[in-house]
Amino acid sequence: MTALRALLVRDLRIALRIGGGAMMGVLFFLTVVTLMPFAIGPDLALLRRIGPAILWIGALLASLLALDRLFAADHDDGSLDLLLMGRAPVELAVAVKGLAHWIATGLPLVVAAPILGLFLNLEPAGLGAVVLTLLVGTPALTFTGLIGAALATALRRGGLLLPVLVLPLTVPVLIFGVAASNAAVVGPVPFGTPFTILCALTLTSLVVGPFAAGATLRHGME
Repeated sequence: MTALRALLVRDLRIALRIGGGAMMGVLFFLTVVTLMPFAIGPDLALLRRIGPAILWIGALLASLLALDRLFAADHDDGSLDLLLMGRAPVELAVAVKGLAHWIATGLPLVVAAPILGLFLNLEPAGLGAVVLTLLVGTPALTFTGLIGAALATALRRGGLLLPVLVLPLTVPVLIFGVAASNAAVVGPVPFGTPFTILCALTLTSLVVGPFAAGATLRHGME
């Protein structure tokens, strides 16, 4: 547990020190959200109706920005080999790296969502629903992205390969995250139904993501 705690602190320090974590994702999130009203026009009712979808798409794209370096940087400096040969299970080490990535990139998106939601004319109830769904759903985006990041590292190919691998896997999270947010904003579906499915998807990704990514890294580095 001491080694895993040290790994968590190390990844957080690296993400914050090089500026590739929180700030880059939030700035990209801000750019996406602020450009949408210019493209759609001054229709406030339309912005309120599609605001949750805009926030979710922005959060999804922003969460992909730093995924390509999640394992690639460790592979380049040799620390990935130490993780694979260490006493701690690879799956736990991958889960800790995913947690650090979410704290550095996903959590700032959740914090920024209420402010950016004001740009889209969302009401307080809608803002609360979007923030809650992002808080529950962004870990699913991160831990699903672990699989794509591990596969891209094992194949020694990054760039466009990672979004091609990850985006199809995140479609269910996007669908039910937007559905739950829209249920609180415009209805008529009860909020609890899609939100419960979103929670189930997140719990599934928390279990499947580290095991799939760990197995990919273990076989890819052999």
